[in-house]
Amino acid sequence: MAGLISPYAAFELVERIKNETRLPVNLHTHSTGGMAMASCLKACEAGADMVDSAISPFSGGTSQPPTESLVEALRDTDHDTGYDMEVLVSLKKYFKKILEKYSSFYSEKSFMTDTEVFLHQIPGGMLSNLVSQLKQVNKLELYDTVMEEVPRVRKDLGYPPLVTPTSQIVGTQAVMNVVSGERYKMIINEAKEYVKGMYGRPPGEISDEIKEKILGKNWKDLIVEDRPGALIPKRLKETKEEAEEKGLIKKEEDVITYALYLDVAEKFLKGIPPTQGEKKEEAIAKYRARIEDKIYEVELLK
Repeated sequence: MAGLISPYAAFELVERIKNETRLPVNLHTHSTGGMAMASCLKACEAGADMVDSAISPFSGGTSQPPTESLVEALRDTDHDTGYDMEVLVSLKKYFKKILEKYSSFYSEKSFMTDTEVFLHQIPGGMLSNLVSQLKQVNKLELYDTVMEEVPRVRKDLGYPPLVTPTSQIVGTQAVMNVVSGERYKMIINEAKEYVKGMYGRPPGEISDEIKEKILGKNWKDLIVEDRPGALIPKRLKETKEEAEEKGLIKKEEDVITYALYLDVAEKFLKGIPPTQGEKKEEAIAKYRARIEDKIYEVELLK
């Protein structure tokens, strides 16, 4: 996800998997460090069945390599996709207009090649999320400082893997440390739960000093030694009955939605907009979205 797989590592990995198993192989890598295109081509040479790409307006940087470029690079080879470039270009033009509609969410940083990824190893989704968080608080100028803080927070938390959800915990806490001007002055709840042990045992050690900063002086009483899942009460049956009494269940998935998100899920399953009853903000754009068999009116607020 950080785009760290090199072309020759991709070739060796795919070749070994194909030689040892009958499994289909799909290479998914991001373009953050600029190696993705070359890595995808070498993976194809080694026998990969699939490689992931993105149509060009949404490609590059923390996204995947461009579909059109990969198709053209493989043309007239043993790995020719057979895709029609004229069709791909028409798709490109369509999605270019979509990108323009969401320009307020666009950040050039997310689409730039960042060779520092070879040092900080932060995956694309985490990078783009950090940019979004800093833009929300009008502190995008602190991006480089946050990049320096991320590995420090990761070390403090015992080197959690930089994949969801722990990557977001590390990233958001790093943003808090920088924006507040003091490390661990503001602590997100997920960081507290992680240090307690509710996400499992950390790969590395967390110092007593960090535990006290995040959990307080009584941190020893809060640490979870058992399997976290064993501490969660088994309430699915009661939750299902409760949701049925409220008339929220139309399909099996609704039970899980309600069990996970409770109050938010109740509004969602009733079709009530989250902002209903609140002061109405000015809408700068309106869209219609289809989810299964329902049409929803979506407003982009100022």
